[in-house]
Amino acid sequence: MSPLIQPFIDTPLNAILLLPIAYFASSILFPDVEISKQPAKEWRDGYSWRPEKHPQTLLFVKYTPKTLEPWNGKDKPRILLAIDRKVFDVTAGGSFYGPGGPYGNFAGRDASRGMAKQSFDADMLTPVDQPLDTLNDITKDERENMDSWVQHFSNKYIVCGELVENDD
Repeated sequence: MSPLIQPFIDTPLNAILLLPIAYFASSILFPDVEISKQPAKEWRDGYSWRPEKHPQTLLFVKYTPKTLEPWNGKDKPRILLAIDRKVFDVTAGGSFYGPGGPYGNFAGRDASRGMAKQSFDADMLTPVDQPLDTLNDITKDERENMDSWVQHFSNKYIVCGELVENDD
């Protein structure tokens, strides 16, 4: 008898174990997959899905306090704010930074002083027709606090611009 068949005759347990192994091997080599004619609409439906609409592209722009102001979620759909001269697109956090949100007064503005001092008061905002706040009078702890906000925003939101002085 053949040397391949002899172990199955001598030990029937080998023959019994061969059946599930053969079944699993065939299911791996020849999977029963139904190929869909419709493209996937979300990632759970397949590996090659496309969103219905591509997200709007953002360009890195230099903003002045005057050109940043309309990006408050009321006048324009996106919500931008600046901290330490970096402009962040915080539209994804609209419930916080948009109209009526707890940080809503920072939308479209330079929020550096308010973030450094942990204050939402309107007097923390420099008027848009004045030079940028130099923040020379904040303490070391307040500077560190502001830097931690910049780090937090940099990890969570897109840096979409730089805040520069108004043109004279």
